Amino acid sequence: MRVVIADDEALAREKLRLMLSAERDVQVLAECGDGTEAIRSVTACKPDLLMLDIHMPNFDGFEVLGKLPADEVPMVIFTTAYDRHAVRAFEAHALDYLLKPFDQERLHDAVGRARAELLKADDREATRRILNYLSETARKHVRSERRLVIKSGGRVVFLNFEEIDWLEAAANYVKINVGRQSYLLRKGIGEIAEKLDPMQFVRIHRSTIVNVERIKELQPVNSGEYIVVLKDGKELSCSRGYRAGLQQLIDA
Repeated sequence: MRVVIADDEALAREKLRLMLSAERDVQVLAECGDGTEAIRSVTACKPDLLMLDIHMPNFDGFEVLGKLPADEVPMVIFTTAYDRHAVRAFEAHALDYLLKPFDQERLHDAVGRARAELLKADDREATRRILNYLSETARKHVRSERRLVIKSGGRVVFLNFEEIDWLEAAANYVKINVGRQSYLLRKGIGEIAEKLDPMQFVRIHRSTIVNVERIKELQPVNSGEYIVVLKDGKELSCSRGYRAGLQQLIDA
């Protein structure tokens, strides 16, 4: 834990530095004798913790905090001989308030609180980075899954899902119909179905998936099934087992 000490009494600074040296993993970056030095040291060193006296030349402890940008204020433990500032100190979000003279045990407790807060901050930052990573990965995955890459006749065709009229299973392939053209992709229709937006594509048969934007009308037949008529006049059969998907489309 990186610490800056700010106190106008040299003996008080020396005592605090020696006491902090007895604490594990604590590094004193700077010792300051007035408010101006404290502001300068915090800005330059960016410590985790500021041990801050209240009565100092130039700027007192509260003025030091007021002069620092909000995002540069470290954790603060006030060290002072006056108890009358305690309420104001905690209103300034101080982590602790040590009344001089304090002993090693009291300092140890205060440093322990600071260490715990620092670990919480590290955990929050790690969580934020993980969530950002997962979010970015998801966005990249969505972008990558918005089109198919098809090798056809020596060419590589990049086909956006929105261009697809309908798809049908053909043995170990899927036939993708786009306008007057069609492409064969060596994948199972179930694998392709998992990549498609269920709000845009509906499965009407175990071997057929259709883009709902291409549907012109649904014609009921006596068996309780439908004939799905596309805008280009193509007629596709909707089997009874997949009628629920079409019914949801109708209801929507």
